[in-house]
Amino acid sequence: MEFKLKAGFIELDNMLKVLELVASGAQAKQQIQAGLVNVNGEVESRIRRKLHAGDCVEFGGQKIDIIA
Repeated sequence: MEFKLKAGFIELDNMLKVLELVASGAQAKQQIQAGLVNVNGEVESRIRRKLHAGDCVEFGGQKIDIIA
C-alpha cells in the first residue's frame, strides 16, 4: 500500500487514522506505545513521529510506503 503525502510530512498517529487502520487517536497511541508499529524496519514508540517520503511503516500485517 502507498500513502501519498499532501505536505512535507505526516505524523505517525495521524497516518494510521487517515488510512483507517485504527478507530481513533487513542487507539493509535495504544498500538504505537505497545510496540506494534515499525518504521523503516525498527519498532517506533514516538506517537508523533514525522513520516517523510521514503519511509516505510509496518502495522497489522500491512506495509505502507510513504511517497511524495
